[in-house]
Amino acid sequence: MKSLAVIVYIVLAVVILRFGMRLYSRFRRSRLTATSAESKMPPRKLTPWQRKIFTVWVFFIVSLKRVFRDRVALFFTFLFPLIFLFVFGGIFGNNTSVSFHVAVINHSGSPFASQFIGQLESTKQKVFQVDTTITTLAQANDKMSRGELDAAIELPASFGAESPGLTYPSGQAIVHYTENDQQAAQTLTSVLQAEFQGINAKLVKTVTPFTVTSTQTNTLSLSQFDYTFTGLLGFAILGTGIFGPMNVFPELKKMGILRRLHTTPLRVWQYFLSTMMGYAVLGLLSLALMFVAAIAVFHLKVVGNYFGLAAFLTFGIVMILGIGLALGGWAKNERQAAPLGNIIVFPMMFLSGTFFPRYLMPHWLQGITTYMPLTPVIDGARLIATEAKSFAGIGEQLIIMAVWTVIIYIIAFRVFRWE
Repeated sequence: MKSLAVIVYIVLAVVILRFGMRLYSRFRRSRLTATSAESKMPPRKLTPWQRKIFTVWVFFIVSLKRVFRDRVALFFTFLFPLIFLFVFGGIFGNNTSVSFHVAVINHSGSPFASQFIGQLESTKQKVFQVDTTITTLAQANDKMSRGELDAAIELPASFGAESPGLTYPSGQAIVHYTENDQQAAQTLTSVLQAEFQGINAKLVKTVTPFTVTSTQTNTLSLSQFDYTFTGLLGFAILGTGIFGPMNVFPELKKMGILRRLHTTPLRVWQYFLSTMMGYAVLGLLSLALMFVAAIAVFHLKVVGNYFGLAAFLTFGIVMILGIGLALGGWAKNERQAAPLGNIIVFPMMFLSGTFFPRYLMPHWLQGITTYMPLTPVIDGARLIATEAKSFAGIGEQLIIMAVWTVIIYIIAFRVFRWE
């Protein structure tokens, strides 16, 4: 049902976009026809600054049209981030509890063993997913070696039988695991031990002076996907801000378009500002599409202010875009831009908390990655979206982003080449 809903939303978005473009074209033609007489009148003179701003606006419209006419650019701007959204949404969207994929090897014929296996295979519980096709330990070892099973639970022949002098069943289950699944097996053993403690308490009355209980501190009822989503936003910003101008600028140089623009009164800051505005709009549209898909399909919850989050993400797009402008402006062709772009992009993609949290890294690496350009963008967006922080609460991230913005754009202006 979710896949069907996604397809319906995408089709509706495409239809609405096409319909809007047709309406805009008709409106523009009718407007040109109506003002044909007025166009013969001498145009109003503009001041020098008005001409400069008008030039920025014209190139802004040109950059938007260039992207919307390029199907490949549309795919990587809008649909490619959605693919990662659905992949990670499928992984984390419904993963609200721990589960183990196990096999049960039963050598016991006792009624208690049959009852215990029935509880493990029950659909009412979601902790154990039992593979009923495995009946021998050799089959279980074969699947564990390929990573298809977390562990195998073996019930010996004496499991569930009544020992001499006792009036209740007893036994010991054996958990088999491979070296790669050692951590999962230890967790599984703890879960089974807790299950047996409950069974033991029913069979034998014991006194438990010390106990432990757990209390959920996440009062906002956010899921794991809600925390992962901001990393996916960072991935979309990275693709739009760097790969966009990094691929477009060398192509324009190859076609000689930038060389011809250099002969005009156009200044570098005008061209950068128009490009920045164009990709900022594209980036916000891409992020808005991700928000719509995440809310409609994976029930995303954002506890912070949407306008504050949009303003912060816009700042992040502008900062990351400076890297793309520097790479694209410096490179003469795609062969120069691609290797340098990969050297810069991939460390940020995997070390800034895009796909997995940074607290899993060694402490020394966390200290280094804190000051990478993409890290404050993801951290700040996560604090706003999941903890309702204001700009005052993310001052550290804003300072790091501001410093990087100044450094990046100084480099971008210095290394830019028209040809």
